[in-house]
Amino acid sequence: MTAVVAPLLTAAPTSAAPAARPAARQLAPYLHQKLTWKACGPELPDLQCATLKVPLDYARPDGQRIDVAISRLQTSVPGKRRGIMAFNPGGPGGPGLDFPLMAAKDFGRKITDQFDLIGFDPRGVGESTPLTCGLGGTDLTYPRPNRSQAEFSANTAWSKKVAAACRTKAADLLPHLTTRNTARDMDVMRAALGEKKLSYFGISYGSVLGATYLQLFPHRADRFAVDSAVDPQRMWRGMYRIWAPAVEKAFTRWARWTARHASTYHLGSTPQQVRSTVWSLVKRAKSRPIELDEVRYDDAGLRNLMRPQFVRLRQGAQLVQRLKRAAADQTWSRAPATVPAAPASDNLAVARWAVVCADSSNWPRDPAPYRRDVARDSARYPMYGDFASGISPCAYWPRAAETATPINNRLPALIVQNEWDPTTPLNAAQSMHRALKGSRLVTVRGGEGHSVRFWADVRNACADRQTDTYLATGVLPASDITCQATPGARTRASSVPPAGSMF
Repeated sequence: MTAVVAPLLTAAPTSAAPAARPAARQLAPYLHQKLTWKACGPELPDLQCATLKVPLDYARPDGQRIDVAISRLQTSVPGKRRGIMAFNPGGPGGPGLDFPLMAAKDFGRKITDQFDLIGFDPRGVGESTPLTCGLGGTDLTYPRPNRSQAEFSANTAWSKKVAAACRTKAADLLPHLTTRNTARDMDVMRAALGEKKLSYFGISYGSVLGATYLQLFPHRADRFAVDSAVDPQRMWRGMYRIWAPAVEKAFTRWARWTARHASTYHLGSTPQQVRSTVWSLVKRAKSRPIELDEVRYDDAGLRNLMRPQFVRLRQGAQLVQRLKRAAADQTWSRAPATVPAAPASDNLAVARWAVVCADSSNWPRDPAPYRRDVARDSARYPMYGDFASGISPCAYWPRAAETATPINNRLPALIVQNEWDPTTPLNAAQSMHRALKGSRLVTVRGGEGHSVRFWADVRNACADRQTDTYLATGVLPASDITCQATPGARTRASSVPPAGSMF
């Protein structure tokens, strides 16, 4: 889809352009609004915050308005300043007001001298007009296991409950909490800040938000880099389902590696013995939950705990080793599995549901397809198939005003991606690369974990150098780049992704 040159903020009509002019006039108060800046508060030192007004529905700009909370860190240097760089740390539903502080510490002066750094809580999230559905406890847990027909039926009832609660509490907001509208909010933010163009760095979900902005506002995009990309063809049910085959592939690789290190971890001297050790722990946890770090895991809880760790060879082996010891020390215990602690607010969880349900029309509206997929995927992918294919509130969610923007353009962008990512697997980034035909893909061969940079267990100098060079100069690599993971690199204490972030 082509787009009218911003600041129209509307997709180009297929006929004559004048059809968009009334909308442009109606949007003028948003584009030229005066922002009032103030200190964000002691928890966000050095940051200034402001409230941006945006239309709830861009098709009706004169209608209801909502707030988008934004922040800035003025790091640019006169004579070197190029503009602003906005950030999204992931989600959907991840808050981002604090992210400029992290970026300022991470990026070098060749970047920060050129840009003021901009954070924001996306619409519906955090300090922006927040979505709440009055939910708590286990109602906020997803993905959920489907080990039996009874469990599937309970999850179906849960899905109906969550969707109904959100419809009751926020029927006006739900159709408009979309990636497409958040990208439009970003362009209002750009205009209100008096900037001609926007540069951007997004992680995970932030990749598809950035790609949507590129698609809608190609003439307003400057330097765009994304880390750990979502597959735009799989939004959103497919991005959950992809976890099941991905973990089986990672489990196979991990079992081979762990068998080669049997003298260290004592989990088996062949891949099959290692796999048997894991499945024996799962079987044991089904009848007697295993306690680790004051949390008791049943068989489903154990699979959910291990899934993202199998991509990390050493950490995965250390985790299973600890579970094996814990099981041996707790032969007497039959205490039930621990119920996960509920967050203080449902905002981040339901904001994630709002986006993944509204963006996509590929969530079946009948339980039967989910039941069939669970049966098939549980057999094909026993570690996580029943989780990844289960029913969700999206089966009963209100229809959105519009679905996600198809991504297909030739604008320049940089994508960095670990080979072994448990959340956005490599094939997802490769699909984003195909959709962004002007992009370059930097793959960290052997890289482990979700995020190459900010949430990384181990930083990769080669990938960081490619990102820094592009953001500092605007020059992409001549071709795709493969960086090698650092052999034997010491795992650092990784930063914690924002609360509410799943992608």
